Amino acid sequence: MKTQLRSRELSCPSCVAKIEKALLAVDGVTTAKVHFNTGRIEVEHDEQTPEEALVQAVRAAGYEAEVSAF
Repeated sequence: MKTQLRSRELSCPSCVAKIEKALLAVDGVTTAKVHFNTGRIEVEHDEQTPEEALVQAVRAAGYEAEVSAF
């Protein structure tokens, strides 16, 4: 399953690594790709992983995020 998130707070490349690391720590997440220039975050995960867990992981890393249809 693929979920897309959006964050408007990315100010440096280290933000990318921090968010990707936080998302990969969520159970069921297999890949996380943050696009620095657009704020787009693509996450592949199993069906049991709730989208809210992904949003919470980004928030726990210190950034705001929301589910987005892009």
